[in-house]
Amino acid sequence: MKTAAIVLMSVLCASIVNAGVIDSEHKQRAQMVSSRAIDYLTSRQHFVTGGWDDFPDEPHMPAFTALVLQGMLLDPTVDEKNGAVILGTRYLLEQVNEDGSIHDGILPSYNTAISISALSMIQDTKAMAASINGMKFLRTLQYSNTNSTSFEGVEGPIDITHPYFGGVGYGKHGRPDLSNLSFFVDALHDTGVSTNDAAYQRAQVFLSRVQMVDEVNEMDYADGSDQGGFIYATVPDLESVDGKAGQSQAGTIVEITEAGEELTRLQSYGSMTYAGFKSLVYADIDPEDPRMVSAWKWIEANYTLEENPGLGEQGYYYYLCTMARALDAFGVDEINGHNWREEMIDKIYELQFPNGAFKVLNKRWMEENDVLIAAYALIAIGHAAH
Repeated sequence: MKTAAIVLMSVLCASIVNAGVIDSEHKQRAQMVSSRAIDYLTSRQHFVTGGWDDFPDEPHMPAFTALVLQGMLLDPTVDEKNGAVILGTRYLLEQVNEDGSIHDGILPSYNTAISISALSMIQDTKAMAASINGMKFLRTLQYSNTNSTSFEGVEGPIDITHPYFGGVGYGKHGRPDLSNLSFFVDALHDTGVSTNDAAYQRAQVFLSRVQMVDEVNEMDYADGSDQGGFIYATVPDLESVDGKAGQSQAGTIVEITEAGEELTRLQSYGSMTYAGFKSLVYADIDPEDPRMVSAWKWIEANYTLEENPGLGEQGYYYYLCTMARALDAFGVDEINGHNWREEMIDKIYELQFPNGAFKVLNKRWMEENDVLIAAYALIAIGHAAH
């Protein structure tokens, strides 16, 4: 790992010197894409509730509104005095429950975490209070040895040997997964929680167990693996809690060891690898740490903006959003000689219609929803142009 760590440090140092470098043409293109997306999303805002994708006969999804607000507030021409932002913020605050959670009866972790990250961008006493109380609630959803909350299939606290330890799922039911954990870590980071906090330390246990590299992952399904990227979960379902299976939405891959042995292992894939890498960055893990070095090795080997590696067009906009957040947080501008910022701006520009909406590529994971993919794209462009 030593050589790889040196390479990673040199890449990081070189990028920090010229952090955020994009030429004037790409700056203008990014601003055009962002402005058109904001105009489109503003036209899609519910005229009564102030939320986005808010249908009267269905449970509210505050996370969608929160993602739109995050994207809008990354645009340098928009601030919290913007009319659409004011209405969207009011909508989120109206979704706050007595226990601090922000949801309408479904997906409490997902909705609360993303809403907290949005509200943390608003310099308002009510928004700040909602963020703090929301974070208190969110902590009760992390599987740990101190959490007495009962989940489906799990009664009370669990110890570190349990494959759920440190993870976060969609709520009080279901096993934990990396996507929900990454939103949880985003909320920790965005609300200014110290990286010495126990929640961060517990999260690192789960992160290690979904990283496909034998050196840091003690689970059976990672034996002999040297991919470096991340998978989705430590177990495939509620009935499988022995930690021997794990789950990847990308299926399996055959790895060849140095000794020439063929191993069939769960396949790391793009969106989860960037989600895991971003979480490590937010946890302030040293770039020379084997977890960081291994993840970066995967990122270099699989860099692309043409697809979500391992999944093709499935979850593509989520991939762009997560990739941009991760690389911007790490402070790197180039990968393998590619300026990822400029290339991402070009790709998102290609996908946008003149009215500001975006082309649907694949319907999986709700990416047929025009508001959701526009929000993902807006966040991605904001971080790429940062």
